[in-house]
Amino acid sequence: MSMAWYCSGSSNTELIENLFKAGLIKNERVKDAMLRVDRAHYAPSSPYQDSPQPIGYGATISAPHMHGHACEYLVDFLKPGSRVLDIGSGSGYLTHVLTNLITDPSSVGGTDGQVIGIDHIQELVEIAHKNMSKSEDGRQYLESGRVKFITADGRLGWKEGAPYDVIHVGAAAEQLHSVLIEQLRTPGRMFIPVETENNGSLAGRLGLGGGQYIWVVDKKADGSVHKEKVFQVSYVPLTDAPQK
Repeated sequence: MSMAWYCSGSSNTELIENLFKAGLIKNERVKDAMLRVDRAHYAPSSPYQDSPQPIGYGATISAPHMHGHACEYLVDFLKPGSRVLDIGSGSGYLTHVLTNLITDPSSVGGTDGQVIGIDHIQELVEIAHKNMSKSEDGRQYLESGRVKFITADGRLGWKEGAPYDVIHVGAAAEQLHSVLIEQLRTPGRMFIPVETENNGSLAGRLGLGGGQYIWVVDKKADGSVHKEKVFQVSYVPLTDAPQK
């Protein structure tokens, strides 16, 4: 993947600037939000490489350009005061970037808007909390309740905080869970990787598998739901919590 190598940097700023120069991040608000989160706080090894990194417990932190894409698909729904659900929050990196996008930089401590990070692995929830505490604004987000990390089955969403302007799903679902669409605000948008069923399809018969695609699901102001398959990806699956 020469592109990944080409976009990597020796610092967080260099990484994000390289992604921007290469056109992998195009939106200024997204770029600024990513510049304000040091990936070294969230990725234990090679944080400034444009590639996925393992974070333990069978989970990974996505490549930075993927986080950029996710934010760009969601950015029009991310404003001061927005409510966001980040399913499969993992190390907490994207949760932090999303919080920057719903926070007016002049009032980091304000209470409007909230991002709820949800993961079914208790250890990862603790790690995300610890990672976010490594920066001043991360600590403020946690103390003010603007960010909350919860251990639960993300496939069910988090009803207590609904409705959400944005739902981001960071692991591949077996289907487009209707319970998540129910928890979207009208209007609202969800970004979700879904395993396409390969039974009976040409790809399935050829043994190629259906592959995963990102779906962008819009709940319109009139309550109608519009789904669009945007690009092919490879995410770890959204699974049951590991057996103790």
